Amino acid sequence: MSETILVEKSGGVTMLTLNRPERLNSFTLEMHQALADALNEIASDDHCRAVVITGAGRGFCAGQDLSDRAVAPKTGTPNDLGESLELRYNPLVRRLRSLPKPIIVAVNGVAAGAGANLALHGDIVIAAQSAKFIQSFAKIGLAPDSGGTWTLTHLLGEARAKGLAMLAEPLSAEQACAWGLIWKVVQDEYLLSEAKTMAAHLALQSTTALAAIKQSIHNAATATLDAQLDHERDTQRRLGFGKDYAEGVDAFMHKRAPHFTGRG
Repeated sequence: MSETILVEKSGGVTMLTLNRPERLNSFTLEMHQALADALNEIASDDHCRAVVITGAGRGFCAGQDLSDRAVAPKTGTPNDLGESLELRYNPLVRRLRSLPKPIIVAVNGVAAGAGANLALHGDIVIAAQSAKFIQSFAKIGLAPDSGGTWTLTHLLGEARAKGLAMLAEPLSAEQACAWGLIWKVVQDEYLLSEAKTMAAHLALQSTTALAAIKQSIHNAATATLDAQLDHERDTQRRLGFGKDYAEGVDAFMHKRAPHFTGRG
């Protein structure tokens, strides 16, 4: 595994740390591949039941490293940025959204450009008080990517999405939380301990139920009410036949803590 992504396993929790602190953890080809490999391993690891993603050093992620050969402007024919999205960023977004395990993103310091938008694809996003989210694309003549236009519009509405994207002004963690963009703000020194405690809690829950919650809420973003009612019916039917439901009910009836297997 490349050292651009650090992997730490503890109990049922896997923590991934973006590890290019000297470049504010900005993405290169190597880091993209390392993160993809780590997420693929997590997807097939039955012992992993929750994920934490954070950044090393003073920031979470500054987005794309503009000096990377895959995207750096050249004389003559420029690089195809659409290809970079198609081959790397879009698959990463889809991987995060579809991973059948809860992802907690702990945003330390700046999250800019694609780094900000990738952070928002976490299932639960918590941020240090010093954190800032910046849609920095317009400053270099680009539009938001990595699902940013979709996420901001769905979570904040057109007015705020356009303001953030066009003005490219930093959004504080407190304001992001007040607007409903993230779940929680904590003091800087408690960020990782809060994320790890939360992940440890989720790792003891029914992984199949959490995956179903994740899928259902994602589905609701584009579904009609009738379609979502059918989706909920089918999801509940499947979960109701599972061992975790039987265990959860038995634990409730006998006033004890449930022991979910995480496998249905």
